[in-house]
Amino acid sequence: MKKILFAVFAFFLSAQIFSLPNGYSSAKLGMDIDSLKEALKKDHQFGYRGDRDVSLSPSDGQFLIETDGSQFGFSFLGRCWFQFANDKLYIITLNLDRNKVDHYSVFSKLCEKYGNPDELSPKKSVWRDGDVILSLEKPLTLKYTDAKAFDSKKDSSNVEKTTAEKARDKFLDSL
Repeated sequence: MKKILFAVFAFFLSAQIFSLPNGYSSAKLGMDIDSLKEALKKDHQFGYRGDRDVSLSPSDGQFLIETDGSQFGFSFLGRCWFQFANDKLYIITLNLDRNKVDHYSVFSKLCEKYGNPDELSPKKSVWRDGDVILSLEKPLTLKYTDAKAFDSKKDSSNVEKTTAEKARDKFLDSL
């Protein structure tokens, strides 16, 4: 019985450690634009100023909200972007203030909470859990992406690779 309880406890503990967050603070992936605007108004660290921070791409109906938390001395955030597709928030990009926090501290905390990254390169570290893609990019950008929405957009893209990209892929395949 003790072994079963230990196994159940270990399962819930590991699920909590490795489950990625679906956003930061009051901004959550999947929110509609009006819900996000209300959340940003109440959460001053983002520096949301209202509808003047919202833009629309007329060609594809995508919304983008840009904020700047650097105007508030207590915020660890600089410029932030909130991208919408199909009326749902699917990418949150947070530029962190390098005068207040460093890349190594953020990387260490993310590893402590979510384990080692699934991808690691000199430019970025990426964690995935099927629902969320969390990336820490240099110099100090944290990005939350709705994995399903991102994959759907990527699959529906009709952009073909350039000749240079095809040549690069062929070279890499030859190694």
